[in-house]
Amino acid sequence: MYRRFGSVAAGCLFSALLCTSLVAQTKPATAPSTTPPPAAPAKWVPPVKGEVTLEFMQGKPKRVKGEIVTPMKVKNTSKGSIALLSVEEVWYNTKREIATNGIYRHRALLNPGDVIEFEIKSVEKPDLYTNLLLFKHANGTVKPTKVPKL
Repeated sequence: MYRRFGSVAAGCLFSALLCTSLVAQTKPATAPSTTPPPAAPAKWVPPVKGEVTLEFMQGKPKRVKGEIVTPMKVKNTSKGSIALLSVEEVWYNTKREIATNGIYRHRALLNPGDVIEFEIKSVEKPDLYTNLLLFKHANGTVKPTKVPKL
């Protein structure tokens, strides 16, 4: 009976040694790759709760096919990311009543130092006078600063 266990143990030991010797064989050397390594994924920064600061640059509004298109650039100057940033443009007529509006919603996180470009589209009305921008985000208020260049 001990012979049976001895032969099974010897078979297991032999197969274990055979597998490790096959795995331990060296692979042939290959030439180093000339392609650059892939870019590191963006680091996740927790969103700010409360007031955030950002800089924006507003382009000149243009009338395009029955719409008023306002190009904008926004840069996050806060220490944390901004979640669900929205920018609303409200247009007033010559009687100082709200005539039309347009809104842009940025669904991704806006990390510190990131710059986004977008357009706000509003319906064109005949007697528009001036516009107003309203900035909001999911976790509080926004303190915007208009700059000539980003």
